[in-house]
Amino acid sequence: MPVLEGLWGPDLRMRDTGLDVGVCPEEPPHSPVWGPLRTPPVTCGGLSLALELPALIRQLRAAWRARKGGSQGPERNQASPWVESGKEQEEEIKLDTENRSAHVEADGRLNTGHAGVLLAERRGSYPLIDLRILKTSAQQGEVETVTRRKVKRLLSFQRYCHASRLLRGLVPHTPRSLHLLDDDYLGQAAHMLSKVGTWNFDIFLFDRLTNGNSLVTLMCHLFNVYDLIHHFQLDMVKLNRFLGMVQEDYHSQNPYHNAVHAADVTQAMYCYLKEPKLAEHLSPLDIFLGLMAAAAHDVDHPGVNQPFLIKTRHHLASLYQNTSVLESHHWRSTVGMLRESGLLSHLPADMSRDIEQRLGSLILATDINRQNEFLMTFREHLDNQDLDLQLASHRHFILQIALKCADICNPCRVWELSRQWSERVCEEFYRQGDLEKKFDLEISPLCNQQSDSVPAIQIGFISYIVEPLFEEWHRFTEPSLLSQTMLDHLHKNKANWSSLRCAHTPSDVQSRSQAEEPEGEVGEGSDIP
Repeated sequence: MPVLEGLWGPDLRMRDTGLDVGVCPEEPPHSPVWGPLRTPPVTCGGLSLALELPALIRQLRAAWRARKGGSQGPERNQASPWVESGKEQEEEIKLDTENRSAHVEADGRLNTGHAGVLLAERRGSYPLIDLRILKTSAQQGEVETVTRRKVKRLLSFQRYCHASRLLRGLVPHTPRSLHLLDDDYLGQAAHMLSKVGTWNFDIFLFDRLTNGNSLVTLMCHLFNVYDLIHHFQLDMVKLNRFLGMVQEDYHSQNPYHNAVHAADVTQAMYCYLKEPKLAEHLSPLDIFLGLMAAAAHDVDHPGVNQPFLIKTRHHLASLYQNTSVLESHHWRSTVGMLRESGLLSHLPADMSRDIEQRLGSLILATDINRQNEFLMTFREHLDNQDLDLQLASHRHFILQIALKCADICNPCRVWELSRQWSERVCEEFYRQGDLEKKFDLEISPLCNQQSDSVPAIQIGFISYIVEPLFEEWHRFTEPSLLSQTMLDHLHKNKANWSSLRCAHTPSDVQSRSQAEEPEGEVGEGSDIP
């Protein structure tokens, strides 16, 4: 099927970021010093980037000890940390391969395998790119952009970890200290984190200050705020590995469904978890699930919607039988990354399974096709006044509602932020429409740039999706200052979009008249999302 090959092939590749990398200059590439390493260690700033974070840490320690101890004698002894790291890397790769193979999808069933165990989906819709395959010679071609981005963000996390330790006084600020983050950027990012609970938090600025590492940085900060690392006895290396996987599996070429959107939803979720009506009843597990679901709720989003996957016969649509296709994929990918990273491996098996299932329940609730189902149930609870937050099931339901609100809260932000998100999501819609046009497919609703304007799309989205849900959330909070602020922004933004729509109406009517469409039909159908 050449059409499908074109849809899921080179059309969706990432753009180059231009990060320069090199190889370790101490020894020639074919020197026996490299030992079991298949390729010379790739370096950036003197650190090997061919290894995962644990190996990088061991390598950094070895290099630091060598520096403090002075000369180590023969060249063979100087290169021994590289060789030892290579051996450790090969062992880790074998273990990772065994772990991944154990969790590969065995059949097309959604919930459980034959033994009643949840099966994890293989991570990523696109082939994974290993840092070890970096090419450095001109004859071998250009380095893949996604690999460069991994290198860049891995270094960004190293800078964040070191900077955090400096702020807490754990590392002496001396000339011999390792300076990896500019002081100005460090100060601005730290200042923003001190106000992460405010509703006007600018996630775009925060992402720039953290060098595109906003999701990992924000999650680490919030886990520290709630002391979740200590409470659940989490391994920091495993936590970083998991968060890094999640962040990397968001596709940055998507205008909207990317890691910045995930960080924005996570920040909104944190604001909702702080609501007085809810905060006093939440357990550490509730908070853990809420933040994790927010961070991973759109992981590996392909930038197209469910109808597009169905009509192009994508393998995910077949796997999930055309029902909650994307949400099921987000959940199962999250489970795969949890198991691959081993983040919950120290917990009892039944507790890990329970966490995986609850994460699935939260992520699946973000399916926009189930909007009315959740809205009606929420409204009935509020009308009957029978919500009891002492009950775990009722708290979980409110977490589902909170995540749904966080996922669609962009129209409730200040106009400057809200407009950016609106333009991004419409750009993603228009890209899908261009793909559908290119391959002679029926253009999906809201995806035709010639007939679906940004103001019309936003007015319909606010009127039919956002307003009804946030009005009920306003009732639930009784009402809180935050919920009142969100509704005020929502009404102002809707008025702004209405003004912009009126300003663009004459040109729209003129273009549609040239296409011999009655003007009456334009007014009747423009508001429908």
